[in-house]
Amino acid sequence: MTVDERLRGIKAVWFDVGEVLIDESREYGTWADWLGVPRHTFSAVFGAVIASGRDYREVFQHFRPGFDLEAERQARIDSGLGEYLNANDLYPDVRPCLTELRELGYFVGIAGNQTVRAGRFIRELNLPADVIATSDDWGVSKPSVEFFRKLIESSGHLPGEILYVGDRLDNDIAPAQSAGLATAWVRRGPWGKVMDIELARTTLESVFEPNFIVDALEDLAMLAGWSG
Repeated sequence: MTVDERLRGIKAVWFDVGEVLIDESREYGTWADWLGVPRHTFSAVFGAVIASGRDYREVFQHFRPGFDLEAERQARIDSGLGEYLNANDLYPDVRPCLTELRELGYFVGIAGNQTVRAGRFIRELNLPADVIATSDDWGVSKPSVEFFRKLIESSGHLPGEILYVGDRLDNDIAPAQSAGLATAWVRRGPWGKVMDIELARTTLESVFEPNFIVDALEDLAMLAGWSG
């Protein structure tokens, strides 16, 4: 794996949350249960929607036309079945990776499209990070470039000094690069495993290329050589 020359100036590494830090398999399963459909059926439709480059929210519409995601999230909370996460949902390579990066002197940030409720759970994980923020905290969500401008402001680094690590080409990699950030695509979870770069380029009508591609966060150990 060849290190992109641009990455030698990286001083801050920011991470998306879902499928980068958190394995969302259990949460997808709870949505299938809420909709009253078999989990494997929900997963099959989810994969098909992502593979075709469509919005994942179409999955809910497939099973329940007119589905209002925000209203249903509140209904789950009201019934005592609201979203939650804890250390069991954390990918095993997360804490070692973040710890190593901080020991190497990198600023570590966490920012993704999450609710205030999810943000509280993320902070309770006590991860080794300098900043933890959610789209609800900032009032802007991905794929808006404004999300990444807010990230740059919160980081205190120049865009070219920041690496954003994400699993989605559409929500993470393309807009982060548009904002001037370097990017790392983690190929895990539904989007990381199913989404195709060429299809994403066609859907987004833009040309982009992750600075590098990894299958797990331990691959980010190569950061140790970026400052050389």
